[in-house]
Amino acid sequence: MKISIYPTPDDMSKAAADLVAAQLAEKPTSLIVFPSGSSPTGMLQYLVQYAKEGKADFSQCTIIGLDEWVGMDERDYGSCKHYLHTNFFNLLDFDPERVAMFDAKAEDLEAECARMNSFISSHGGLDVMIVGIGMNAHLGLNEPGTPFDLYAHVSELAPITVEVGQKYFQQATVLTQGITLGLQHLTEAKMAVLIASGENKAGIIAESLQGHISTDVPASILQNMSHARILLDAGAAAKLEHAS
Repeated sequence: MKISIYPTPDDMSKAAADLVAAQLAEKPTSLIVFPSGSSPTGMLQYLVQYAKEGKADFSQCTIIGLDEWVGMDERDYGSCKHYLHTNFFNLLDFDPERVAMFDAKAEDLEAECARMNSFISSHGGLDVMIVGIGMNAHLGLNEPGTPFDLYAHVSELAPITVEVGQKYFQQATVLTQGITLGLQHLTEAKMAVLIASGENKAGIIAESLQGHISTDVPASILQNMSHARILLDAGAAAKLEHAS
């Protein structure tokens, strides 16, 4: 893995957007996974700006949503779909045929996981998979204890994920399960990108990137991935040893 540290969250966000723009310039038909949450907002703002300025062309690529709260769709404020539509797709009049996201209201969630797995494999695999990191080191909704070799799956949400997840909603919301791409997808992506900012992430970043590799710390899988790019601001990198 390659760790890059930037002075501010804005610098980190721009660097992440630059990676995506460079990927699109090299391969316009790229298959790219976008996360939701607070971490990618700045990146998405830059990408919308780049698209409007002609610096990034999204007309041929396909965007995949990383995960979703089970039981929600784009009409639910706080859902991952709502986030990506509000912060990206709607701002660019993005072709809906080039968007692939979980139907978290599907009657058969296992079939939905199989559908997403098949979609990715039939398109030649992921070119770029971008993830944030949770306070318990989850990537997507791959919670502690998740096997590293899982593809898309339904997860039981950890208490900390339920607690922190409330910030995305306008009122207290019951969260029990998630549906998510798996850590095996991250391993197989041609480029895996972790973005993180803020001193509140410093402890879990250090544990994940320089601690023991274990399924108890899902993000520790990145230590095994030579193709992983880690983009941090100074706050998130504050507890790393020998980081530059």
